[in-house]
Amino acid sequence: MTTRPPSAPQAPVAGVIVAGGRASRMGGRDKAFAAVGGEPIAVRTIRLFHELFPQVVVATQRPERFRGLDVETVGDHFPGGGPLAGIHAALLASRYPHAFVAGCDMPGLDAGVIRFLLARIGTADAIVPRWEGDVEPLHAVYAARCAPRMEVALRAGRLAVRDFLAAVEVDYVSEADLGTVRGAAASLLNVNTPEELAAVGGRFEDAER
Repeated sequence: MTTRPPSAPQAPVAGVIVAGGRASRMGGRDKAFAAVGGEPIAVRTIRLFHELFPQVVVATQRPERFRGLDVETVGDHFPGGGPLAGIHAALLASRYPHAFVAGCDMPGLDAGVIRFLLARIGTADAIVPRWEGDVEPLHAVYAARCAPRMEVALRAGRLAVRDFLAAVEVDYVSEADLGTVRGAAASLLNVNTPEELAAVGGRFEDAER
């Protein structure tokens, strides 16, 4: 079911970065701090989020990596629960009714695209883009009220975010709609492998944070 939005968000929104993955396809290197355009992805994302949101939360099991970056960090309440556990922990920490959630490996996040999604906030539990034949649950808006239902799923071992979305009301944003927004393709791009990182001119610095 699609819930049509008002013209703008009705309340402030938290910005959430999910940075809890093991980065196995990156050889264990912390992709949040891979440099693209001479700047770590996480640093760029945090700067952008501070422009957009009154609260910025990073869900991570390595909070020391984000020390000094002016963010709140939260650890998973269900370690090993994957991105769903990170979203759950961040929603519990949110001071606002909704949160925009992004992965830590998205070097091209775009303010205009994010605002486009925020403008769809209505009665749905989540606002999730469809892109290139798939859904993008880590470039999406979640209502904080989802946290208790996420906990139920996590306790039951149902860890896939897509499976959780099947059980709640979601406003899926079509690729056709997103395609009208400049910057959509770059905003939805993530880098999961060294090859994908290299394709956007990224690299790991010699010394990690």
